[in-house]
Amino acid sequence: MGISTHILDTSLGRPAAGVPITLARITNEEWSTLNEATTDADGRCKHLLPETDVLRPGIYRVRFETLAYYKQHQLEGLYPYVEIVFTVSEGEQHYHIPLLLTANGYTTYRGS
Repeated sequence: MGISTHILDTSLGRPAAGVPITLARITNEEWSTLNEATTDADGRCKHLLPETDVLRPGIYRVRFETLAYYKQHQLEGLYPYVEIVFTVSEGEQHYHIPLLLTANGYTTYRGS
């Protein structure tokens, strides 16, 4: 199933559409880009890990280009991007990494 994400702009109470996202994995202390995507109209990216790739144990990074979103909505944002680094454990099949965003803060958690 892989890795998925969604972004909710909690200050506006709606999904954050059109946010560029990059997924990377670290190997031998070097980050390698696995995929680049953009959130859909519902603020989601259902297949951040390409469907042709297998979810392997290791350390991954999701980078959300929030500055592009702020500019799109004529907002001044504190964080030009948000990076979430997380560990995938052996035997896991799916990770959902949501981002709750405002112009001056964010939070994340492991979703389902």
